[in-house]
Amino acid sequence: MLGMLFNEKECKELDYVLRKELDEMLFDLSDQRLDQDIRNAIANRYKTVFRMYARFAPQKELSKYARNSKLSQFKQ
Repeated sequence: MLGMLFNEKECKELDYVLRKELDEMLFDLSDQRLDQDIRNAIANRYKTVFRMYARFAPQKELSKYARNSKLSQFKQ
């Protein structure tokens, strides 16, 4: 486990970067042209980034990025 200290500006920047990364991965996961192996790799990475974001995001913001894994399995 690593610990890091961020000032307010750095926290806002990290929040922004993680949200943009989650948005981009959601967009990629909705692209049916991508190979299933690539989509699985993106989904695994999404879980990791989402857990990072969940450590400090408000519940209301977090709900925007929550994925229902059972539903996403059927969409693939």
